[in-house]
Formats: sequence, C-alpha cells, structure tokens
Amino acid sequence: MFPLHRGRRLRQNESIRSLVRETSLSPADFMFPMFIVEGENQEIEISSMPGIFRRSIDLTVKEVKELFDLGIRAVNIYVKVSDDLKDNTGKEAWNPNGLMQNAIRAIKNAVPEMIVMPDVALDPYSMYGHDGIIKNGDVENDTTVEALVKMAISHAEAGADFVAPSDMMDGRILRLREGLDAAGFINVGIMSYSAKYASAFYGPFRDALDSAPKETGEVVPKDKKTYQMDYANRIEAIKEAVWDAEEGADMVMVKPGTAYLDIVREVKDNVNVPVAVYHVSGEYAMIKAAAEKGWLDHDKIMMEQLMCIKRAGASLISTYFAKEAAVLLNKK
Repeated sequence: MFPLHRGRRLRQNESIRSLVRETSLSPADFMFPMFIVEGENQEIEISSMPGIFRRSIDLTVKEVKELFDLGIRAVNIYVKVSDDLKDNTGKEAWNPNGLMQNAIRAIKNAVPEMIVMPDVALDPYSMYGHDGIIKNGDVENDTTVEALVKMAISHAEAGADFVAPSDMMDGRILRLREGLDAAGFINVGIMSYSAKYASAFYGPFRDALDSAPKETGEVVPKDKKTYQMDYANRIEAIKEAVWDAEEGADMVMVKPGTAYLDIVREVKDNVNVPVAVYHVSGEYAMIKAAAEKGWLDHDKIMMEQLMCIKRAGASLISTYFAKEAAVLLNKK
C-alpha cells in the first residue's frame, strides 16, 4: 500500500502535534543576563539591545522579583565598572564591597531562592578591556587564574550560588574548584564557559559593559583570539568541555547559541554534566532589528530559536529574551 508510513497523521491538528512534541520549553529553562551600574534609581537602555537596561542595584532587585514570579530561577549578572577603578591587576574584582559583591548580596537577600551566577572574568575591570592581566604583550594565563580565584571566592562570600568563569584561561576550573573548596565553599557550583568562541555576535554586550579591547598605544592584543576559540573549530570545543568537566565544572556552556547548535549537540553527547547555552546579545539584537523593520514575526522567531537551542541539547538557556518568552509561555 502506498505509502505505508504517513508522517502527516501526527501533524493533523495542534492537539496531536502537542501530544507527540519531542521538546518543550518552560520559564525554568531560562537564565536572564543582567547589567548592573552604581547609583540608585538608575535605568539606562542599551541602544544596541532594545528592551535591555543597565540598572542600579535597587532596580535590579525589583526586576529579579518580577523574573522569579514569572518562573525564571536563575540570573547571570555583570557589572559596568567606572573607569577610575580599572587597572591591569583586576583588584576591584575581589573588593568585598564592590558593585558585584553588593549586587549578589542584595539579590540573595531579596529573593533567596533565585540562583545567582556572577560573571568571573577581568574584562570589566581591565584598563585594556581584556579578560586577564596583560604581561609581555599578551594575557598572562596563570597570573590571571590566580586573580580569578580571588574574584570567585569573593562572589561566594557574598552569597553566589554558582560562579560563571567566562575568561577561557587554561586550567582555571581546577584552580577555582580548589580555591572555593579550600575557602569552605564546597557547595558553590561552577558553570564554565567551556566553548566560548571569538565571535562577532558579542558586539552589543560589549557596548553594555564597555568591555571591548581598547587601543592604548601599548603592545596588547587587539582582539580576544588568543584565548577565545576559533569559530572554525569543532573538536576543540569538545576537548575544552571535557577538560572542564574533569576539572570540576558542574555545568559547561557553549557560546554563542543558534550559529553553534552543532557544537551544542556535540558537547551534550560528550559530557556528563548539564550543558548551558548563551543566546547572545547579537542574536537578540538581530531579531529585534528585523522585527522592528517588519521583516520577521518577533515572538515566533524568538520562540523558534529558543526551542532549537533546547532541542540541540541545552539544559539551560541564558537569554535576553527570558522575560518575554516566560510571559508568552505562562499564557498557554
């Protein structure tokens, strides 16, 4: 009989389609990246990321409460540091009364059940805009790792649930795990940016934090390609993720998202820890811009991309669409 198998039987109406749907999304799948600035009652929209703001701690806490009410259970936080606090040591990064540390305490005091994952990297604190300490014209790996350990411990002391190293230094996961454990923070987790590519998709994020490499007239790398990954590489991503899991990472991350779904699946198939995916600022900005032009249906494209990331193997999606997507999902 022609044809014996008819796939369309399972697509006839929404009830059947929902019954056999292989992948689902919920607000608990999302983490919301947040940008924090000094001051009070500060809310500054990022021009290249419509709808995303730099907020002072008081307004950040208000937003976190709204996110939690929507079912979102994790935030990934970043700080915009004033230029007078930037140097080549990163010492402000482990100031116990620094902006990041104060933000962690405020969020955990207001919403104790919200999982707080602060960014661990020196670029917001660097006079050069790099993720580490510059020495002999390059980012010095091991000295940077020592600084990152101090930074992570200060985050744990402030109440962070996880630390999220995004720096891509070699060996930092082992040193972070050893440092946290030695300081008594055995239950503070590590979400490692394991496969973080040197991508042009990060442009709006660097606008938000003023964290792009800077022209200083000194001999420093003009970009981040000596530590972030070459986007031509696949096997390297698997290797990096496996190494991080072996060194003690509780979760590994692939960044960016939709252009790297093959990497997400490869990493998912090769590690035994949850895989997070960062749906990054450029991906967000492109959808916003195309929707503003009327070229794409904003909500449909947003949900399709998030579903594709989850289908590829993501356990957690860090996305600037988290709040908007959660609102839509809660209406169903």
